[in-house]
Amino acid sequence: MPSFLKSRRLLLAGYLLLAWIAAIQQWSLKRPGDPYTHYNNYIIFRQSFVHLAGHQDLYTQYLAEHWDYFRYSPSFALAFGAFAWMPDLVGLVLWNTLNVAVLFLGWMALPLRDDRVRLAAAWFAAVEVMTALQNAQSNVLIAGLLLLAFSFLERRQLALAPLMIVAAAFIKLFGLVAFSLFLLYPEKKKFILFSALWGIVVGLLPLVVVSPAELVRLYEGWWGLLSMDYAGPAGLSVMAWLQSWFHLNPPRAIVTLVGMALFCWPLMQVERYRDFNFRLLFLCNVLIWVVIFNYKAESSSYVIAICGVALWYVSRTRNWMDLALVSIAFIFTCLSPTDVFPSSLSAAFFVPYSIKAVPCILIWGKVIHELKWP
Repeated sequence: MPSFLKSRRLLLAGYLLLAWIAAIQQWSLKRPGDPYTHYNNYIIFRQSFVHLAGHQDLYTQYLAEHWDYFRYSPSFALAFGAFAWMPDLVGLVLWNTLNVAVLFLGWMALPLRDDRVRLAAAWFAAVEVMTALQNAQSNVLIAGLLLLAFSFLERRQLALAPLMIVAAAFIKLFGLVAFSLFLLYPEKKKFILFSALWGIVVGLLPLVVVSPAELVRLYEGWWGLLSMDYAGPAGLSVMAWLQSWFHLNPPRAIVTLVGMALFCWPLMQVERYRDFNFRLLFLCNVLIWVVIFNYKAESSSYVIAICGVALWYVSRTRNWMDLALVSIAFIFTCLSPTDVFPSSLSAAFFVPYSIKAVPCILIWGKVIHELKWP
C-alpha cells in the first residue's frame, strides 16, 4: 500500500469526501419529466418519520412522495426524525456523513496489531462505499455497526456489542445473523440479557409518538411487507446465481437452510473459539453471508460483503488463489456498477447473470473451507 494511504486522517478525509460528493451529486441530478429525485431512498427514510408522527401506515406506497416501499422498522423511522426537519441537501450530507463515520470507527476499532491492515481493508472497500452512498442507503452504516459489534465483543464490552447488533437488525432484519458472533465468547448469559434489554428498548422507542395498539399494527405491517418481499424476485444472491447460471430453481427455504448449515458448520470446532484468527474469519463469514443469502440484495448491499472480503484478504497469509479471488471481486463486484464497463455489457451480461454476486459467493466458500480446515 502506498505510504500516503497509511494515515487514519487521510482515510477519514477520503470517506467524508465520498459522502459529500455522493450527496451533492444525487441532490443536483434531475431527470426531465421525472417527479422523483435521485436520492429516493433518503426521501423514503425522511417521509417514514413524517408518516410515523402523523399516525399513518408506514408500509404502504406513497407514490406522490417517492417510489418503492419503506422496508425498515418503526424504530428506524423514529430515528430518522433527526434528519427529517432539515433541507434535503443538508440532511442528505449529514446522513451520508453518519454512514461513513460509523464505518470509519468500525475499521479503526478492530483489535488488529497492524494499523496498515485496517487501512488497507478500508481503502479496498472505498469504491463499494461510494456505490452505497450514491443510493443514499443504510448499508454502509450497517457494515460499521457489525464491525463495532465484533470489536466490542473482543473487548468484552457486553453492554455495547448487542446494542450494535440490535441497531443493525432494526434497520435491516438480516443484522440478526450477527448474533451468532456471541457464541464465540464467554459470558453468554450476560450477552443474551443485554440483547433482550436493548431489543425491548429499541423496539418500543416509537411509543413516544404512537400508541401501543398502533405500534403492534406497524410491526405486523413490517412483517407482512418483508414476507411479501421474500416471495418476490431474487436479488443479487445465491438464489439468483443458481437460477441464471445453472437454471436451477430450488425452494428458497432449502437454499437458506443449506446456507445456514454451511454458515454454522465451523461452530462445531469449539476448541478454536479461543483463536482470534478464527473469530476474525467468522466475522468475515457473517459479513458476506448476510448479503449473498439475502434474496433482496441489491448492488448497494455489497458494501457489507466487500468489507468481509477485504478483511479476509488483508488479515492473513495469502496465496495466488487469494490474490486471484480478491482481484476478481474488485473488478466484477466493486467496479461492475461503475462507468468502467459500458452499459451495454452491464445490461447483456452483468445484470442477467448476477455477476456482482459471484466473486463474493466464491470467496465465502473459501472462507468456510478455511474455517473448517485451517
